[in-house]
Amino acid sequence: MPTTSKKATIQLYNDWYRRARTKQLKPRGDWNVWLILAGRGWGKTLTGAIDVVLYAISHENVRVAVVAPTSGDLRRVCFEGVSGIISQMPLECYKDGYSSYNKSTSEIELYNGSKIMGFSASEPDRFRGSQYHRAWCDELAAWKYPDSWNQLQFGMRLGDRPQTVVTTTPRPTSLIKQLYDRQDVYKTQGSTFENKDNLAESALELFKKQYEGTRLGKQELYAEILEDIEGALWSLSMIEETRVNEIPEMKRVVVAVDPAVTNNKNSDETGIVVCGLGIDNRYYIIDDVSGKMSADAWAKTAVNVYYKYKASRIIAEVNNGGDLVERLLRTVDKNIPYKSVSASRGKVIRAEPISALYEQQRVSHCGVFSKLEDQMCSFTGDKSTSPDRLDALVWGLTELSKSSMTALWRVS
Repeated sequence: MPTTSKKATIQLYNDWYRRARTKQLKPRGDWNVWLILAGRGWGKTLTGAIDVVLYAISHENVRVAVVAPTSGDLRRVCFEGVSGIISQMPLECYKDGYSSYNKSTSEIELYNGSKIMGFSASEPDRFRGSQYHRAWCDELAAWKYPDSWNQLQFGMRLGDRPQTVVTTTPRPTSLIKQLYDRQDVYKTQGSTFENKDNLAESALELFKKQYEGTRLGKQELYAEILEDIEGALWSLSMIEETRVNEIPEMKRVVVAVDPAVTNNKNSDETGIVVCGLGIDNRYYIIDDVSGKMSADAWAKTAVNVYYKYKASRIIAEVNNGGDLVERLLRTVDKNIPYKSVSASRGKVIRAEPISALYEQQRVSHCGVFSKLEDQMCSFTGDKSTSPDRLDALVWGLTELSKSSMTALWRVS
């Protein structure tokens, strides 16, 4: 090891062991997976990045995989983020300085022959044929295709003890529950407030004010694995049982929109969900591109996914927007096939027949849609909530089930 690289490695080790909290330090003992379930701002990214860097620079000719939910997350958070790998890697430990970081392939070559390679969990097949000594999986609970985990694990076969570090805010997915119950998994759990010394006091106060005692707060701040809500029309197990990794051939696809009335920091989201009727006469949730956005932005987003998935039409609720909704869409594409729908009965009455389709195992989600599924599994009909993603899903499946001659007499 060159003298400068050795000094940089020792310095990084010393700095980390001085500033890290005990829970952030690599556990001793025999384990195959280190599962870190922690709230927002706990320091998950920094912990994962430091583990990757320390392992790679202290072992010669090793291969380390870094996996994030999307390619954007991989670069923006894991590699180039404030707490990411680039910010923690000593310059002396690159093979040829910063030029050793290939942004297009998300790979870093080190002076000692080791290599750090980045992957998106949205492409499970990219893991086939590769093998690694160590891996860091970020936000595992948000991976669209859980099969990416399986494909990665098949490649964990180099060295004496290949190990995987998982950093994620928990959701009660089948994969997270399975890992939590495994005997070879070392579990670390922590709340956002454990890292209060490094977070803005005003932000912590806001978190407590808005989310203390809420279901979302328990999950996102205190890292609790939540169980099903009594009285909810959906459960995660209901969705998990029929989940698929790929989009099958479709007979018909629609883009369903539940527009927000306003556009400010307190506005609701605009629900935009892509639903399909397969050639097997089953229903599929293909994509969820919902979010807080301006009227022009959601109209463009809806039209873009219409073309992306070769949909037959856009369905939009017009209770609050009237003709304005259609005019917005037609400013983007004047020839877009469009149908307006209007709610004359309550959300629960509209949602119950769609919930029944899930109970009959006639609906599959093509991947994981975390925010949409959270709305579904917490919806009890409480009038204080506005589940915009769920509303869009209900409108889309209602349209498809009507066209397939499925009787949904309770839907208005």
